Amino acid sequence: MIDKAREIALKVLYKIEKEEAYSNIALDDAINNNRKNLNEKDIGLISQIVYGVTTWRLTLDAIIEKNSKIKLKKISPWILNILRMGIYQIIFLDKIPNHSAVDESVNLAKRYGNQGSKGFVNAVLRKITVKDYEDLFNIENKIEKISKTQSMPVWIIEELFKNNKIEDVEEICKNLNLKPDITIRVNNLKTNKQELKDILTKKNIVCEEISNVTNNNEAISKELDKQHQDFLIIKNAKNIENLEEFRNGLFTVQDTSAGLTAIMLDPKENETILDACSAPGGKTTYIAELMNNNGKICAWDIYPHRIKLIEDNCKRLGISIVKTKIQDASQPQNDLTKQQPTDNQESLQLFDKILLDVPCLGIGVIKRKPDIKWQRKPEDVQEIANLQYEILQNCAKFLKENGILVYSTCSILQEENENIIRKFLQENKKFKIEKEVKIVPSKEADGFYICKLLQ
Repeated sequence: MIDKAREIALKVLYKIEKEEAYSNIALDDAINNNRKNLNEKDIGLISQIVYGVTTWRLTLDAIIEKNSKIKLKKISPWILNILRMGIYQIIFLDKIPNHSAVDESVNLAKRYGNQGSKGFVNAVLRKITVKDYEDLFNIENKIEKISKTQSMPVWIIEELFKNNKIEDVEEICKNLNLKPDITIRVNNLKTNKQELKDILTKKNIVCEEISNVTNNNEAISKELDKQHQDFLIIKNAKNIENLEEFRNGLFTVQDTSAGLTAIMLDPKENETILDACSAPGGKTTYIAELMNNNGKICAWDIYPHRIKLIEDNCKRLGISIVKTKIQDASQPQNDLTKQQPTDNQESLQLFDKILLDVPCLGIGVIKRKPDIKWQRKPEDVQEIANLQYEILQNCAKFLKENGILVYSTCSILQEENENIIRKFLQENKKFKIEKEVKIVPSKEADGFYICKLLQ
């Protein structure tokens, strides 16, 4: 008899690989569609297998190559994912006996393979031990070793190696495989940190304070001190967005690195601010909270369904100062730069401050979205960098004199960050850097780049 949880996990993994579905969306859909037939233990196992196999895919494939007489390209996608699931359970999940991992994988192979699949899966998995993983650390080539032991594509390692020591690259890759903490931001418009901690503690939810999470602690110590007043780590909550306190807008889920972009923007009450790449609205709403919901925020996004996400978040959090607009931030908007007043004053408004959290490759958030590793390609780097530069060049002209512009990405590649800023400064002499922060991925925080520019 096939284990229902493992079968669902297999279907999700197939969808992620063959249809390039986002892991979090595919997983949520599968769980919601089967919730009546699943208990919490099942849901936990499905999530663990899906994220685990997606995270460790390259490493698992290296172990399959070592133990299979059939080349990877010749193995059907269903059987390949069954092997990955079995090896992941054997090597990385201590609580599952090896014989159970093998037997359940063989059962799946009966249904999703041909006549010989059952014997093939059984033969390969019965060879596997933890030593298969340990042997990968003996690879002499450092880049290949990091790739196979940390399940990271070689091209990403080579990109990181351009401006990091190889030891630091290895540490970054290790951290990108860690299970991330759930971090929440207190909505001070509706409650305060102590009150929220008391409410969650009564529900047996463990809340912890934030420690320093960046390599630039001295440079941004004041910002960090302020930021940490608004954030908590949640240790044992599941389906946190189903909590009544979340639905009522007492908090939102946000990583501290993402929150730091709003802190560095330093928004004040009654200012006019542009968030040009706003959806789904986490940073937008934090800016509004820091402004005590007084002033005006213009939130742009290119897609209507993402605009709705911003509006829904604002409604839940009790925020009224955000005005959304379907707008491509990379395209000129000449009406915004006119100085003569007209009947449409809103379209002519320049901004006191601008946040550009631009589209990026997302290398700094791989631990939350491990499918990024397999869906991104080397040629994407230049393509996304071109878009990032277009957005920065275009939106900078909407800034008032003596205004502040914050450029940020959840990536940690130099081409998306420092190189963009240096090129921009060469062509825009009125701007200068006030602060520049690169946050290295860790268990506590996502990898991020944030640069505060003054005009």
